[in-house]
Amino acid sequence: MILLLGAACAFADGILITYPKLQDEVLDKPGQVGAFPKIGPHPLSVKYHRVRVNIQDRVARTVIDQVFRNEQNVDLEGIYLFPIPENAAITDFTLFINGKRMSGQILEKDKAKEVYEEIVKRMRDPGLLEYYGRDLFRVRVYPVGAHSETRIQLAYNEIIRFEAGTYRYVYPLDTERFSPLPIEEIVVEVDIGSSVPIKSVYSPTHAIDIRKETIRAKVGYEGRSVKPSRDFVLYYTVSEEDIGLNVLFHRNPGEKGYFMLMVATGVIDIHPIPKDLVFILDTSGSMREGKIAQAKATLRFCLKNLGENDRFSIVQFATTTNLLSNTLLEATSGSVKEALTFVEGFDARGGTNIHDALEAGFRLFESSERPKMVLFITDGEPTVGETDMPVILQDLLSVNTQKARVFVFGVGHDVNTHLLDSIAEEHRGLSEYVRPDEDLEWRVSTLYKKISDPILSDIHLDLGKIRTSDIYPVTLPDIFRGEQLLLVGRYRSEGEVQVTLSGSAQGMNRRFRSSFEFPLEKKENDFLPRIWATRRIGYLMSEIRLKGEHEELIDEILRLSTEFGIVTPYTSFLIVERETNFARWGIPQGMEAEVREKGERYRATMRKTTGEEPVAQSMDIQSMKERSIPVESSFDTVKQVGAKTFYLRNGIWVDSQYREGMAVEEVKFLSGRYFGLLSKNPSLGRYFSNGKNIIVVFGSKCFKISE
Repeated sequence: MILLLGAACAFADGILITYPKLQDEVLDKPGQVGAFPKIGPHPLSVKYHRVRVNIQDRVARTVIDQVFRNEQNVDLEGIYLFPIPENAAITDFTLFINGKRMSGQILEKDKAKEVYEEIVKRMRDPGLLEYYGRDLFRVRVYPVGAHSETRIQLAYNEIIRFEAGTYRYVYPLDTERFSPLPIEEIVVEVDIGSSVPIKSVYSPTHAIDIRKETIRAKVGYEGRSVKPSRDFVLYYTVSEEDIGLNVLFHRNPGEKGYFMLMVATGVIDIHPIPKDLVFILDTSGSMREGKIAQAKATLRFCLKNLGENDRFSIVQFATTTNLLSNTLLEATSGSVKEALTFVEGFDARGGTNIHDALEAGFRLFESSERPKMVLFITDGEPTVGETDMPVILQDLLSVNTQKARVFVFGVGHDVNTHLLDSIAEEHRGLSEYVRPDEDLEWRVSTLYKKISDPILSDIHLDLGKIRTSDIYPVTLPDIFRGEQLLLVGRYRSEGEVQVTLSGSAQGMNRRFRSSFEFPLEKKENDFLPRIWATRRIGYLMSEIRLKGEHEELIDEILRLSTEFGIVTPYTSFLIVERETNFARWGIPQGMEAEVREKGERYRATMRKTTGEEPVAQSMDIQSMKERSIPVESSFDTVKQVGAKTFYLRNGIWVDSQYREGMAVEEVKFLSGRYFGLLSKNPSLGRYFSNGKNIIVVFGSKCFKISE
């Protein structure tokens, strides 16, 4: 009851504040939102919330359809509020009550501020300040009938932001701090049309499904029983070039900047590059039963989907190795038929000789400009032949003179994850793991379809005179048809530079150039620091896992974890091991022993090579290294807002940039100075919206808000 009395009820994009019937004379007074009775607001559930967006070049039309459900035994009255995005205009609003169409009112920024402030004062809930500084659409809703549904439809048009070949669309979906209940269904559909070919499509906030054609793209997001915690943000890039290069930036004054380079092919006329492929399959005794059948089906799929100009061979191994051919074969119908017959004869028996199998595969490659790839499938660790991991790794580096990329699939939990991860990393590939209950054929075929059409291989990135550091991924992969590559890094200098991406395509060197201005200051794209930090922590943890702990690596992980609020089981363990003031790290009081125990288990797992836990750990670290959406904290004592992280210390949310001894201005919650700061700096609203007791570092100043 205390929670309900202290918070407004809001769902999806719009905010519906409901309570027993308002006093008309108060509601209708100029400048008043309405007096809130002593009986607190009643929460409404949301049956569904659907959004359809149509974008043509820079013009976006957004149509919203919401159904609110009143499960109370009484009629309610409320005010529906919708924060209007910048440069947007409401074009349609539909709400019928007792057969009467209701009309709404658009409030411009200054008037909207009064409404936001009034609600914050009366409800003592700063949550609405997230939208402070925006125009506002408002409509009175009465009655919201007992045990009935209220459907609201809204449409608006806007000119979306466009800069240096990149479009940015934002839909206000951040309502976690308002909604008392999860939303039953959220659907966002975006249909993009462009007069210039579309290259990259990317969301830093939500896991989206993308279907892309030359000048059209469809994007979808669906969630059920969720509480949205951030606005829906979508970027897409356009370019007439065969391969499009676009860059996003974020930089605070006086600090290093962050950048994300988006590289994508779109749908282009470059023919896929002929490639050389070697399939290496483990047929040891542990592959018997269902594994060998799945592995054979997987190879059949790959063989039937070879390009007409590809070359290939197969290495079957157990105690010894058995090759389809001592040289690479042209992918003719005859050779493919021969290979299929070869695969049918596989049987599971014997030991696991990984060393000799990979050496035999590497020796098949000839000197050419073609991309060279190995698909390696195994379900065990070395048991015969050379079994010493350092020797195996060193020998393979010596033999792989043609620099073939190795894509590793570990099947089950008995694989040596350290060995397989090291092989993939040292030979510029990927390691993936297939759990016992997963479909091996589907997992391998999905990757194979992705890498089957290489467009540009052996790529190199030249960022000109800009001084950069810590770019991830560390090793640049080949670029495949329809795929996009996201690189994140840091930069120290500024100015206009020509970015050049070069590589090999169909035996010729190709270069793609674009000019970009690396800015001295850029407030937008504040998700970039956390994505960069997550990837960096992933690489550092991988280094520790495969090569052992070093003091400088641990110190860097701790620093990044604290600054960006990225707390993993390993970093939690390090925190508890080294600190006494756990609260400042966001570890709840009383959880120190539990965190220490979990961390010790995680640390021990990092030293193990086989088993279910090492496989899961490898997959988690790989996910961090490839992260494209900022990771959310799992602790209730850690909040992330934009590039900032706040820790709950003694009832106060403290900015991670705050340091003891800083000059602090104390401001009383809801005072004239409080709202004066918001009016002068509306961007403070997103930080003030986090609570009534908060410390915020803003530029060169520090504010302490307290009740």
